[in-house]
Amino acid sequence: MSFWESLGWMLWATVFIGYLFALFAIIADLFRDHKLSGWLKAVWIFFLLFLPILTALVYLVARGEGMTERSNKAARDAENAAESYIREVAGKSPSEEIATAAALLEAGAINEDEFAALKLKVLS
Repeated sequence: MSFWESLGWMLWATVFIGYLFALFAIIADLFRDHKLSGWLKAVWIFFLLFLPILTALVYLVARGEGMTERSNKAARDAENAAESYIREVAGKSPSEEIATAAALLEAGAINEDEFAALKLKVLS
C-alpha cells in the first residue's frame, strides 16, 4: 500500500468516525425531544438507516438549533442533579454543625469538653 492510499484510508476513517459521532448525537437528540411524536422519531430513524448521510445533513439543518437547546438543557439538568446529590450527601455546613452542638450543650446533653471536641472536629 502506498503513502497516498494510506492517507486516503485515514481520511475516510476520519470522515466515517465523524459521521458516527453525528449519527449518535442525532439519535440521542431524537429520544431527548419529548415534543416529537413516536411516529416522527421512527421516520427519522428509518431514513437515517436507508439514506444516512442525506438524512443526517437534513436533520442538522432543520433541527440543529433545537438540538443545541436540548443538549444544553440536558447538561444543565445533569449539573443540577449532581449539585443536589453532593449537597444531600455532604450534610450540614460547619456553622450548622456548631449550632447543633451548641444546642446540645445548652440542653445539657454534652459538656464543655465534648462541645470543644465537636467544634474542633467540624473546623478541621
